[in-house]
Amino acid sequence: MSAKLNHLAAWHHESDRIWTQQIAASLKHYAAPALRTQPKQFRSVGLIFFNPSLRTRTSMEVAAARLGAHVTTIVPGSGVWGFEWNEGQVMDGKAAEHVHEAFGVLSRYYDTLGVRVFASGTDYAKDREDALLHQVIRASTVPVISLESAFYHPCQALADAATLHQHFDKDVVGKKFVLAWGYHPKALPMAVPNSALLMASRLGMQVTVARPNGFELDPEVISTAAGYAKQHGQELTESDNLDEACKDADVIYVKAWGGRLRYQNHRAEQELRDRHKDWRLGVQQLGHAAFMHCLPVRRGVVVDEDVLYAPGAIHLLQAEFRLYAQMAILERAWT
Repeated sequence: MSAKLNHLAAWHHESDRIWTQQIAASLKHYAAPALRTQPKQFRSVGLIFFNPSLRTRTSMEVAAARLGAHVTTIVPGSGVWGFEWNEGQVMDGKAAEHVHEAFGVLSRYYDTLGVRVFASGTDYAKDREDALLHQVIRASTVPVISLESAFYHPCQALADAATLHQHFDKDVVGKKFVLAWGYHPKALPMAVPNSALLMASRLGMQVTVARPNGFELDPEVISTAAGYAKQHGQELTESDNLDEACKDADVIYVKAWGGRLRYQNHRAEQELRDRHKDWRLGVQQLGHAAFMHCLPVRRGVVVDEDVLYAPGAIHLLQAEFRLYAQMAILERAWT
């Protein structure tokens, strides 16, 4: 290291410190506001994943890169501090940083933030209101993109809508869309089925929700979706018979989710779920319908393996559209 660089690194000279400090102050005053309006190659995207991800993470990373933006992916607790969520908490435990400071800082570095945070599975009212996502939004001063929240997955829903439009050559109104519950050894969140239901209803499809008793979706989500369907002259129905629900379907979207009973009694919900291991879509039920799934999918558990190779299987096209949907979301955030 040269003597000059060594002096700068160690702040041996007061003049070096003052000069660098003045440059930093000037950049903050003049450059930072200008960068917010610069072309995409100067944009920056921060992705914060509190939960595991394959498609959402990689598709958003590639989407930002293809648009010329710089992207950073952050997993709290892995390479960065663990975050505390609760206000008024004495932080003497594992969490070293509060979300208020964390997102307050990240907002000053990035033009856009993307956040994935799953349902708690313990507080239904809090999950239903997407309390954690809204806490992030309040702490942020830049646009926040939901990469899946406790109750919704808008990125997935946009990709699903684009997939259906392509598969049916934009002629989706009136097509029979079956949202079919599938067994899973874990009580998964309701975010994807909630968003899929609202998406299909808004497209004007004839929607049927097929699920065992005890696995009904939120009544207000059902009511909202029914209202969307009615605007297109369609009807939303529910069924506890998978075979009957799948008859004459144009598309069957399989997704596992936990029952609301998990919020009161996890063990009872597990026992109820385990009684429905036979709720697994097979090729006979699929028929000539298109097959959709948000992935990952457990073969031989949620669906029979043959379904994934059926002529109507469009789940990989559905996953591909995640990239283009997220490119569109970023474009929208920057306009």
